[in-house]
Amino acid sequence: MKIKFNEVIQENPIVAAIKDEKDLELALKTDIEIIFLLSGEILTLKETVEKIKAANKLVYVHIDLINGLSRDKYALEYIKKTMNVDGIITTKSNLVKIAKEMNFFVVQRFFIFDSISLKKAIKIIRVSKPDAIEILPGVIPKVIEQISKKVKVPIVTGGLIDQKDEIYKVLNAGADGISTTDKKMWEM
Repeated sequence: MKIKFNEVIQENPIVAAIKDEKDLELALKTDIEIIFLLSGEILTLKETVEKIKAANKLVYVHIDLINGLSRDKYALEYIKKTMNVDGIITTKSNLVKIAKEMNFFVVQRFFIFDSISLKKAIKIIRVSKPDAIEILPGVIPKVIEQISKKVKVPIVTGGLIDQKDEIYKVLNAGADGISTTDKKMWEM
């Protein structure tokens, strides 16, 4: 899983961040290869994952944002046993550890808003050892560069990126990919 994510993100750094069914349908028709599923509910999650997999795309489920799933090992076990996801996304360090023990590919999401949250994120990454990280907001190349120099995991940035030059700036700063809900960016 780790090798597949790393190869795909290097070849196609734009990740579709999906919040609703309409956007999912649009993303499935693009050349996007990775989908971050940022919403949904337990009753339809399996069907949604199957639809994404049928389109030959990688799917990472943000477990913290799925209605009806608790944020614990039982939710992870349920996903592991019933769905063919390529990995999970979470902000919770305790879930990173449990998910890694269950052989999930884990993307840990961080919100960086000041120097304290930056230092804390670097410390957490070193301890929790996620397979990749997502940094929000994504329009902070200076922070991306600092993190990429201190930790060696793939970095995806997201949030507030809506210009082509911003994509180049964050990629040049050390990000491996960009997650976005902006449909016009999916075609770049």
